[in-house]
Amino acid sequence: MSIEPSPAKRSSIDTLLAPRGTANTGGDNPSDRQSRGGGEGMDRRIEKKTWTPKRIAMIVAGVAFVALIAWGINSTSGGRKLNVDLERLTISDVTFVPFQEMIPGTGNVEPRTTVFLDAVEGGRIEEIFVLEGETVDKDQPILRLSNPTLQLQLLQTETQRIEQRNRLEDTRFQVDQANLRTQQDITNMDYNIRRLQREYERNQSLHERQMISDAEFDRTKDEYDYWQRRRDLTIRSYRQDSLRQRIQIDQMEAAVQRMDQNFEIINERLENLTLKAPVEGQLSQLNAELGELKSAGFRFGQIDVLDGVKVRAGIDEFHITRVKRGQRAITNPIGGQEYEMVVRRVYPQVLNSRFEIDLDFVGEAPASIRRGQTVRFRLEMSDPADAVVVPQGGFFQTTGGNWIYVVDPSGEFAEKRAIRLGRKNLDVYEVLEGLQPGERVVSSSYDTFNEADRLVFR
Repeated sequence: MSIEPSPAKRSSIDTLLAPRGTANTGGDNPSDRQSRGGGEGMDRRIEKKTWTPKRIAMIVAGVAFVALIAWGINSTSGGRKLNVDLERLTISDVTFVPFQEMIPGTGNVEPRTTVFLDAVEGGRIEEIFVLEGETVDKDQPILRLSNPTLQLQLLQTETQRIEQRNRLEDTRFQVDQANLRTQQDITNMDYNIRRLQREYERNQSLHERQMISDAEFDRTKDEYDYWQRRRDLTIRSYRQDSLRQRIQIDQMEAAVQRMDQNFEIINERLENLTLKAPVEGQLSQLNAELGELKSAGFRFGQIDVLDGVKVRAGIDEFHITRVKRGQRAITNPIGGQEYEMVVRRVYPQVLNSRFEIDLDFVGEAPASIRRGQTVRFRLEMSDPADAVVVPQGGFFQTTGGNWIYVVDPSGEFAEKRAIRLGRKNLDVYEVLEGLQPGERVVSSSYDTFNEADRLVFR
């Protein structure tokens, strides 16, 4: 007995085996059976891709080739370009005018002559006679100090001086007494020699006539010779003693003189305890309080001589070999007017990379100027001479003065050009190479240009 599959089961199998997209009617269809038997129901359509790797590679190569051609064309027609707004630029003219190198300076007004008040001797402040800010005359007392040690030293020196003088007088008296005795002895010797000389001459005559004995004649002769020799020795000793005594007295006199000088010096030191004004002027500073103990060398203050003012300024050490006495400077307007100054003194010491100079006003100083006021000026570093110049501007910070943008005569763009700058003053740079009078340049800042070769104005 055979079993036939039901129609429902065949329909489900046919549905699974049918090609995608064919309708299943559920019955036996010759076309369906043909499809299952021929294999045509397994084929399906494959869609074609638009962006294949090959096509993408070809497009990228084409874009790179076009960019390379564009870069070559741009390089041969002026380098890198940058469009800029003309209104944001500063255009300056290159000129040929008288040029003078100047450097700026700033100084403070000080008295032209200042005298400091230093303590010659230390001590305690006992009195103050003048207050700060007052005008003083020469030798006018300002304050008084006390120093007991110095006063005691003066008394000791005075005592030693008196003792030395007394010793000197005693020595002189003794020398005078010895000289007097020696002179008396010589006088007696002269008397005896004259007496014995007469007796010797008389006895010699008698002895020749044999009227006296030999012994008596020899006695007279020996006594006469003795007194002569004694006199010679006494005179020789007197001369040596006189020389020695003279040296001793000179030494004692010199010692007394030194003591007198020491006494005078100590007296002067005591006088220095009273601080006096060395010059006439204004006591601009006084650092003193009653009862304070100050040592020698302490600076009590200063006196400003009212003979004018000066300006003391600090200059960069780079210019130390070029700043000389007599150089001219021009101040910025003071009360609406510029004034001429001249360098009076250059201080050689360099401190914190700067050195100081003193400048005097030529003629009358400004009437309104006061001590401590700040004065700005321009110091001339060269004589005026014609030169090609370009105004100072922000371009120097970017280029260092090695190049600049020069405006084309058409006024539509500016091109980069190498230049060489020299000296400068407060307004312009000296141009040594690269620019000609009449040309125009971009002198404002180049910070946003990224060193483009050409600026195209818009």
